[in-house]
Amino acid sequence: ASQLHFYDCTYFSFDKCCLPKSAVIPLHNHPGMTLFCNILIGNVHLISYDWAKSAPYNDSNALENSDGARLANANTDDVFDASMDTTFQYPENGGNLHCFTAMTSCAVLDVTGPPYNHADGPHCSYYDESPFLNSSEAHALYSWLKDIHSTFHIKVIMMPQRFIV
Repeated sequence: ASQLHFYDCTYFSFDKCCLPKSAVIPLHNHPGMTLFCNILIGNVHLISYDWAKSAPYNDSNALENSDGARLANANTDDVFDASMDTTFQYPENGGNLHCFTAMTSCAVLDVTGPPYNHADGPHCSYYDESPFLNSSEAHALYSWLKDIHSTFHIKVIMMPQRFIV
């Protein structure tokens, strides 16, 4: 996977992520950022979550388990293509915790605000997902997400700024 970085300013940045077929950008977040995503070409499977504000059905389970995983509720589990509307992922809702799987080779336009500070390195956290069990049954609308170390790396290519925004 590669990311073509086109522009950033104090308020936003925009990039194009290029993914070959079957490439996966693992489950991650963009803390404190709003993300606007538009599929330019191809098909992408998007799975996204928001942090749960309460446990389902007034369950006595805490919002964090003994392993340090936090409870999240499912937001999106769908395949997107270029004919679909732009998706919005806000800092606290809309699926800011998300992963992408390229069903075909694809390109995704991302507008992120505020922008990353590339000099400070990555600001994403990566997560491992496990099912939320309620009375020994998996509850499809909830999952446990545990912060993990990830070796995922996306190649960032800084593009010359030859246009006016």
